[in-house]
Amino acid sequence: MLIFLVALIIQTNFQTVQALSMENYQPGIVIEELRLKVPSQFKQVWIDAEKKIWEPWLFSQDGFLGRQIFWDKEKEEALILVKWQNKKLWKSISIKEVNEVQEEFEEDVKISLNLSENPFKLIDEGELENQG
Repeated sequence: MLIFLVALIIQTNFQTVQALSMENYQPGIVIEELRLKVPSQFKQVWIDAEKKIWEPWLFSQDGFLGRQIFWDKEKEEALILVKWQNKKLWKSISIKEVNEVQEEFEEDVKISLNLSENPFKLIDEGELENQG
C-alpha cells in the first residue's frame, strides 16, 4: 500500500510539472536591464544614437534576441531591456568591446548636442531570468 501511495504522489507531481510547462518558455533566456537618466530635451538625440550605435552592434552579437526601450516622462528615465539567448553568450562579450561601443555612443551624443560630456548617466543595471 505504501509503495502504491508513493507512486501515486510521484505521478501526480510529474503531471503537475508537465502541465506547468509553457510553449514559449525557452530555458536559459536572460534579460539585461539598464536604467539611464535621459532628460526630456535630449530624448530624441538619445533614441537616434541608440539606433545608430548600439542597435547594429547588438545585432552582430551571438545570442542577441532583441531589445525593448522605454522612457518615463515624469522621471526622465529610460529602461532598456536586452534579451539574450543565455547568460553565457551575453557574458562572453568582452568588456573592452562594450566600452569601445559606449565611447562611440558618447562621442556621437556629445557632438550632436555640442556638449563636453554625456548627459545620459547609468542609474542601474541588472539581469532578469525567465521564471517560466
